[in-house]
Amino acid sequence: MITRTLAGWVAGLTHDAIPEDVLKTLRFLSLDTFGSALAGRGLAWTDAIEAWAKAGGTPPAGRAATVWGEATPCLRAADAALVNGAAAHGFELDDFHNAKLHLGAVMLPTVFALAETLPADSRRIEVALAAGYEVAIRSSLALGPAQARLRGWHLTAVCGPLGAAAAASVMLGLDAERTAWALGLAGTQSSGLYAFSSDGTDTKRFHPGRAAQAGLMSAELAWHGLTGPTEIYEAADGGLLKAFVDQPHPDRLVADLGNHWHAPRTNFKPYGCCGSVHAHVDAALALRPDWTGSGAIRVGMPRVVDVQCGYPYRPGSALNAQMSGRYAIAVALLDGAVLPAQFNDARLAAEDVTALANRIEIVADADLDARYPAQFCGWVEVETRQGGRSRIDIDNPSGSADNPRRADGILSKFEALATPGLGADAVARLQACFQSLPDSSVQEILMLAAPAVARRAG
Repeated sequence: MITRTLAGWVAGLTHDAIPEDVLKTLRFLSLDTFGSALAGRGLAWTDAIEAWAKAGGTPPAGRAATVWGEATPCLRAADAALVNGAAAHGFELDDFHNAKLHLGAVMLPTVFALAETLPADSRRIEVALAAGYEVAIRSSLALGPAQARLRGWHLTAVCGPLGAAAAASVMLGLDAERTAWALGLAGTQSSGLYAFSSDGTDTKRFHPGRAAQAGLMSAELAWHGLTGPTEIYEAADGGLLKAFVDQPHPDRLVADLGNHWHAPRTNFKPYGCCGSVHAHVDAALALRPDWTGSGAIRVGMPRVVDVQCGYPYRPGSALNAQMSGRYAIAVALLDGAVLPAQFNDARLAAEDVTALANRIEIVADADLDARYPAQFCGWVEVETRQGGRSRIDIDNPSGSADNPRRADGILSKFEALATPGLGADAVARLQACFQSLPDSSVQEILMLAAPAVARRAG
């Protein structure tokens, strides 16, 4: 009954049942996702996915959704979610949860695409986002994020379709039965392998968009009457929990459902690299003023992070560097930043970065293993100008909910990402729209994000 219990909760969720702190967090995270997506437009991998989607032609008027940053709706909702989700994850700047998955890049494209093509008020948009975040996070926690990752799964692609299906079911107003079908149809599309880390190729960029597309399509199919397995999580033969891991935790799917909310613990990204090494970047930046510029560098990483990010660094693709803990720590120490400028071709191949990255000693630490992924923890130790060594331990990265200035960081990040393309006035209006999302319209948000010339013409 796990799937039906979850589906019944999604179908019955109301705006009044969602705590204000959850809604406030989702508004800031949505702004962050939107800014990340605007920054992700024009990248080679985003362009390739967009070209595929646009080759299918434009749907009839009133049934098309917008590629964020453009003025005219041009894609069916599921394909717009694909493109916008890929763009949001296009440069590793989108939010992430300690359940080891990205959320905003899946949920916001799903919800906004349907909001354009359905008569849905903004309160329903917030309910859909809350349902999507919660279902995706609980799905990952039920699998056990660390063991699923060590099996080679990319949890955004595995659990994202289920969250997107929940969000889309709310937008479509599906009852509990059809919501269960939507979850079943989404779960049978769950996949996503970490093989991209072997050669730094583009499939990781594709996964959040594909998760959004799959979940949205699943809900639309359920609305049309296509049935899906109503025991998608718990089925003994072919259920998601048993298929993906050896020791699942099914109770985590429904425990304290509706009372304990996971979304407020979602992290935003101040750095353009894997979230699992953000604690190490924080530590390296804090140590940089006293670092000698030479000497041994020791880094404590949880075993899962070492497997995922601790490989020897070799110049290659931007993704290869973004997933490399060694590279991120090296540029943090050398440049004092881990932002898009640190991932251009020249910096990726620079001898000083490569040499420093591969001098880093990664140290096994049982304490970190015990705490991860509940905490995305780590430490860095360097030789100092004063003589001796200095070490900084970080429990949770600076983008986490533990930082009381997280909201200020999200606003500053959005300004930095969006102002060059949109101008200060549009950026301020967009910030206001997201912070008062129940009183805003998706159409206004999308028009403000279109090129300035298109806004004037409108």
